[in-house]
Amino acid sequence: MTEQDTAAAETTETATAGTGATAEATSVEDDTRDEADIAADYIEELLDICDLDGDIEIEERAGRVYLSVTDEGGALRVLSKPDTVSALQELTRIAVQAETGEFSRLILDVGGSRDARATELQRLVDTAVERIEAGSATAALPPMSSYERKLVHDLVAEKGFHSESEGEGRDRHTVVTR
Repeated sequence: MTEQDTAAAETTETATAGTGATAEATSVEDDTRDEADIAADYIEELLDICDLDGDIEIEERAGRVYLSVTDEGGALRVLSKPDTVSALQELTRIAVQAETGEFSRLILDVGGSRDARATELQRLVDTAVERIEAGSATAALPPMSSYERKLVHDLVAEKGFHSESEGEGRDRHTVVTR
């Protein structure tokens, strides 16, 4: 092998190694984009079936797809109840998984329901902290989803308190302590 052949082979190996890393990063971005597109198509079809208008916004945060469905006329109120949003989120995740073969961790917001729930969770945390400051050793919050419990843990930590999830399945809830 000549010096030129050796240099060419090393260049090819370097280019291939670089392409592999780039291809892997691009693959993750493509997977997230595919997940978002599949989820948006699913929600769009659902809105069409329900004869509802809505704008779908897609955002990616920390590798997780966030889908927001909004409207100006308030017609989405019927779909923005917490239990309904949770059910729609699970159905959308299943549709994505059926298409991609991969588990989806997407978050769905309909008509600002996530912001409204975050405000409600903040009130629950404030009340729990007040009970502890008044002398209670612990304050248990009602059962909620893992996403909501994560929000609660963050809110509790911001206030300088400690929290843990307890229970199983639908009864899993957060307990706040000092």
